[in-house]
Amino acid sequence: METNPIPVLTIQTTPFDDQRPGTNGLRKKTTVFESRKNYLQNYIQSVLSSIDLRDRQGCTMVVGSDGRYFSRAAIEVIVQMSAANGIGRLVIGHNGILSTPAVSCIIRKIKAIGGIILTASHNPGGPAGDFGVKFNVANGGPSPDTVMERIYQVSRTLEEFAICPDLRIDLSRLGRQDFDLENKFKPFRVEIVDSVEIYLNMLRGIFDFGAIKSLLTGPEQLKIRIDAMNGVMGPYVRRILCDELGAPANSAVNCVPLEDFGGQHPNPNPSFAVSLMESMKGGEFGFGAAFDADGDRCMIIGGHPWLRSQHAHQHSSGQGGQGNEGGYVRNPRRLEVFREPDGLGQVLFLWRESFGTGSDHIREKDGLWSVLVWLSIMAVRKQGVEEIVRDHWAKLGRNYYCRFDYEGVDPRAAFYLMRDLEAMITDKAFTSQKFAVGNNVYSVEKTDNFEYIDPVDGSVSRNQGLRIIFTDSSRIVFRLSGSGAGVGATIRIYAESYERDPERHSRETQVVLGPLIAIALKISSIHERTGRRGPTVIT
Repeated sequence: METNPIPVLTIQTTPFDDQRPGTNGLRKKTTVFESRKNYLQNYIQSVLSSIDLRDRQGCTMVVGSDGRYFSRAAIEVIVQMSAANGIGRLVIGHNGILSTPAVSCIIRKIKAIGGIILTASHNPGGPAGDFGVKFNVANGGPSPDTVMERIYQVSRTLEEFAICPDLRIDLSRLGRQDFDLENKFKPFRVEIVDSVEIYLNMLRGIFDFGAIKSLLTGPEQLKIRIDAMNGVMGPYVRRILCDELGAPANSAVNCVPLEDFGGQHPNPNPSFAVSLMESMKGGEFGFGAAFDADGDRCMIIGGHPWLRSQHAHQHSSGQGGQGNEGGYVRNPRRLEVFREPDGLGQVLFLWRESFGTGSDHIREKDGLWSVLVWLSIMAVRKQGVEEIVRDHWAKLGRNYYCRFDYEGVDPRAAFYLMRDLEAMITDKAFTSQKFAVGNNVYSVEKTDNFEYIDPVDGSVSRNQGLRIIFTDSSRIVFRLSGSGAGVGATIRIYAESYERDPERHSRETQVVLGPLIAIALKISSIHERTGRRGPTVIT
């Protein structure tokens, strides 16, 4: 039966002045996207218009979400606008679900021009929660500053957007859906793909699944507890860790993606992953993990001292399975160290203070990859997380770390605080400063506003944090976060200290870093200038 072509409409609009994307795209309260007329449409048009028409026409894009409230409605708008703007093919996860690492993987696998991810990461969901639109480019990674600036400049002058309001898709039906449009950009195709399969196939090529399965199912079975926190990772945890690698079904909890994440913050840290922390205290589990909403970050928790005595001698590499140098990750390479902002450049192994790790298998952080790395190491060394970490500290030293987050700060107060702080620490006189706190004396060695030049594409990421580095390698970092949802600003204070002496590796973090935090609070006057008595969250 022949159907009429779907009409393409051009709708007049007016620009918004608050659509500058932050570190991870545009994040706002959900009500902003849902209730402000054309707010979502304007931003999607700005993203699509930032792609040169010659590249856009007939190209392939990937679309996924972490399942939060408003995602399905937003995906429908993205499909309608992609069709009207000349995109030839959209690849979308089943029911709209795709983790951020899976989107990056699929972009690279099918050579798409980029992908749109609907997520506000660890921020809460639901009608009263947060929503976000993130655009990843053709290498699978987040948009560099140049692309985000281009999107913002388009958004400031936008007068119209193109859309096919009559186009409807079924996100629940796997397979291809083709549409005929009333314009020169035709045909238009949507492919609904299994949310897990392509990403799983990539992991099979990286890890020795046989070794991990033996760890989770063998006679000396490691019992694990994995909390998906009702975010996007539920289907991935069930399919990969339970079905593929043999972990019992009850190893995984909170695996149904919910629009409001069960009313919880999908933030994998001790403050929010409370049920996991309580489960691990009982001593039943030897390994625990929790994921954020979109699956790019993961907290790893060590449990009871699994197989400590009988296998302490099996530390050598190569015992984890066939085909593996080192036994756990295929094709290891020499490590070089880079300091980078969010995203990945020329990196083999990435770690971030906010529970984010990754590698060069994609251009994103990857929470499940991190879990599989740990399980692979445990399979080879026959040791628990704590033993492995303490052995690492004994050889290389321990880095103590903490972060204070001040959320919802008045944006003007935050701007002027950071401006004045930068002027203070970059003054020549500051580099000769010494700070005495109790029995500790810290001498400033270097200060800067960190910026980074990507060795792959040459792009520059500026204003990545005000750093104060001391002569003993301790440091304080102040950063105005770009990952909030637009209601106030978030100021983050980081404190780090290196300890080489193994005798001092068991001290409490707050004891070690307390003097650095005291210095940070004093020179920034953050409590006086923001009216706060303390941070919103301590990590």
